[in-house]
Amino acid sequence: MTTAHNSSLEISRTKRLEELIHKLEHLSQSSKGTLQEPNEALELFDDECEQLLKDLYGPEHERLQFYKYATLGEAEAIINLPESAQLPTERNEFKKTLQQRRQVLQACILELQEAETTEVEALTGEDREDPPAFG
Repeated sequence: MTTAHNSSLEISRTKRLEELIHKLEHLSQSSKGTLQEPNEALELFDDECEQLLKDLYGPEHERLQFYKYATLGEAEAIINLPESAQLPTERNEFKKTLQQRRQVLQACILELQEAETTEVEALTGEDREDPPAFG
């Protein structure tokens, strides 16, 4: 009996994070205008994100801490989020927490993409140097 290679069945780490960002977009769009504070769906989303970040990085990693701060709208002071994530204070604070969640997840994706690229290059094992010259 033939079995599929385990890696072909696994969803990549970045793909899982991208799916969470898509889910966050859906949560914020589906209840646009009515979503003004955390609700049960968002709390479940946060639990899912935090569990994934624990699985990826470990329970004490700074990325998990950044996400927790993002849920409170306090992440920009810690991780220097770009201006687009820093909404003016007169705007809805809850929207700021949604944007910061997205920014933290996107930062994780970039970091993992770099790590996955490095892993693939290491696994190919190709020597990029020319063979020694004989002579």
